[in-house]
Amino acid sequence: MGQMHTEIQQSNGNYKLRVFPSSIKNKDAYMQLSSLISTMGLAENENVPISKVVKTNKWITLKGSSTHFGVYATVKAQKGICEYLDVNMEVTYHGNEPLHAGLQVRYDLFGSGQPTWMIPGAFYKENRFSHNTRMYPRYDYNGGDIEKLESDYWAFRSDRAALPAVFAWNDHFSGALFTEEMSSVGLTGLGFIGNKDETTIWLNYPYREEPKTFFSPVEPHPADCPTYQWKPAETVKIQYKVYVGEQDLHAYDPFIRELYSQHQKMYSLNPWVDLKKAAELTAHGLHYWHYDPNYHILNETAAFDRELNGNVGGKGDRPHMHVGWVSGAQYAHALLTYGRRNDVKSYTEAAINVMDKIASGLAPIGIFWAEWKVDKGWGTGWNPNRNWLQARTISEATLFMVRSLLFEHKHDQTHQDWEKAVQSNLDFAVQCQREDGNFGSYYHCETGKVEEWDGAGGILWIAALLEGHKYFQDDRYLNAALLAGHYYRHFIKDEFIYGAPEDVHLTPTSEDAYNGVVAYVLLYEADKKEQWLQLASHVADWMMTFRWTYNLAFPKFSMLRQLDFRSRGADQASPSNQHLHNYGLFCVPEMLRLWHYTGDTYYLDRTRDNLACFMQCIAREDGDFNAYKGMVTERYYNTNSFQAKGMLLTLSHAWCVGVILYAAQEAQAFSEELRIMG
Repeated sequence: MGQMHTEIQQSNGNYKLRVFPSSIKNKDAYMQLSSLISTMGLAENENVPISKVVKTNKWITLKGSSTHFGVYATVKAQKGICEYLDVNMEVTYHGNEPLHAGLQVRYDLFGSGQPTWMIPGAFYKENRFSHNTRMYPRYDYNGGDIEKLESDYWAFRSDRAALPAVFAWNDHFSGALFTEEMSSVGLTGLGFIGNKDETTIWLNYPYREEPKTFFSPVEPHPADCPTYQWKPAETVKIQYKVYVGEQDLHAYDPFIRELYSQHQKMYSLNPWVDLKKAAELTAHGLHYWHYDPNYHILNETAAFDRELNGNVGGKGDRPHMHVGWVSGAQYAHALLTYGRRNDVKSYTEAAINVMDKIASGLAPIGIFWAEWKVDKGWGTGWNPNRNWLQARTISEATLFMVRSLLFEHKHDQTHQDWEKAVQSNLDFAVQCQREDGNFGSYYHCETGKVEEWDGAGGILWIAALLEGHKYFQDDRYLNAALLAGHYYRHFIKDEFIYGAPEDVHLTPTSEDAYNGVVAYVLLYEADKKEQWLQLASHVADWMMTFRWTYNLAFPKFSMLRQLDFRSRGADQASPSNQHLHNYGLFCVPEMLRLWHYTGDTYYLDRTRDNLACFMQCIAREDGDFNAYKGMVTERYYNTNSFQAKGMLLTLSHAWCVGVILYAAQEAQAFSEELRIMG
């Protein structure tokens, strides 16, 4: 069976398959398959025990039967990037009448300690703190309150996951099950339970969503547990993989890398345009559809349907601008660089106007206001408290303001108002920093008091300070960044980084991962110590748990199916905001440099996927997927959350257009290695 350690245990005429990590010597810590399958949805569910075992040098054959079903399975050890088991099952229905039933494959984990979990892109550890202001599924070892979306067990559709796998850890080892999104009985599912009586992970065929279906934070739905209609004497085939690893929380990485290497061959990319064309289209879209010359802002949204927008008084266009995150400095920076490099004066002037606007909006405490609104002016954004300003939004604005200063300096341009505003923000970060390096996550807009120390919302101050050090040559900025690097490393080591977006309070998100990559790559470049490079790689691996390895099977008549949209390379926004988004392009330049520094082609490949994915669905002309030239949607719906699977949001967002413009320009220096549309 290879190096993965497996054992067959016999009791009362039935067998059990036990799987051990080869490095674990504790015989009381293992994963166990006690029944080949369990049926679901019958009045009386039944198990199919393992009643016969044949073991050869290449595989193990398992057989069993119950009242309704017979199962023949082969278990074969494989070794690629990591060791794992391939399991292929043939399930035959014995009945003479049609039967509605689902199947479940369950593995129990034995060993001490309360379990922790990961379903890539969909569930991380407990997933949500009890004090979060945002409601979405939370794991509670003691059961919790299901009306608050708390439970000791959860089951989900596989299309909620960036990789359809469920991972579990105890004090001794980790284990995982993987299956493809689709099977011979339809969409598959993933699940787990952990309490004082058991720790178990499972796969469902077809999927089950229980104890609740998470449709949105304000609208959870009842459990959704479909079954398959079996025909008399029908046989179906089911495949899945089993993995066991160290108790280290990073033990997921080898298995994800292995499965990605297989999916690379199985699922193709389909970029519509090359990097140069993408930049040209999105520069047009950002300027034409989002720039408002009256207020010098980048409107956060522009409706696809211009006639409807007129009929509803322009409400599809949002005349607001955050200074970072969903609008503002990053995208003005991208437009500025494109305008200068391509001598498009209207783009350059618009970008400078936006930067001037942002520089003019300092709160009483000396940092940027978060948001500007028509008829209301400057304000604090979408935070839990209207008096709070959030570290991530402000630090991102500062980062790209100083990058614009560096860029303009190369073109013999100076902007004193930008300089003053950036210095004011950086000085505030240095002053509010705690002795341990923490910048805090939320600040009172009038007093400057840090109102929330929890979370990694301040991690991007590291990057802003390092870029500020380049421009101002102030060692205070470098020293503060280095101190913060030591503090925020514990989020990375804990595999639970949270707090980046304003609107999902203290939630683990893909955006937290992007910010970590940018911060630690820049730390390595500034300090040249190996520890920063290792942390950058570590957080990049965690980021890849949000990134799709496969192409979703969209419904036949859905928009994304009609467009032949390939999801490989897209990222889940977060377990709370379940949709695909393109914000991962934010860290494309840092990811490409990380690949260069480490020589790890995994980072190049997955960054290529990310770019190729979002070279799709850029409107190439008016009417393309019912949008206008240069528009880009914010949301691609991958599952039953917020909208139906296969839909896309019919709003163009400034950040979605702008982040493509930014990444497409930055990536052109690596175009030969990336090989995206040549």
